[in-house]
Amino acid sequence: MPAQRLTERQIMGLRAFHLLFIGLSVILAAFFAAWAGGQYQQAHDFVYALTAVGALLGAAGLVWYGASFQRKTRNL
Repeated sequence: MPAQRLTERQIMGLRAFHLLFIGLSVILAAFFAAWAGGQYQQAHDFVYALTAVGALLGAAGLVWYGASFQRKTRNL
């Protein structure tokens, strides 16, 4: 079977899927940070506070990556 070229519609589908996946990852990281913050309020264990901060930093990094990816692939 010969190799098929990606059409513009397929490329946009991959781009949209990637952006959706990044967005869902940001939401998951935010929920994880909220959970860790709640655990810190209950248990006062410093590890939960570090986990919440790490998850928020991860979410911020994903937002930055998503915006960068969107700018980079705008013309596809």
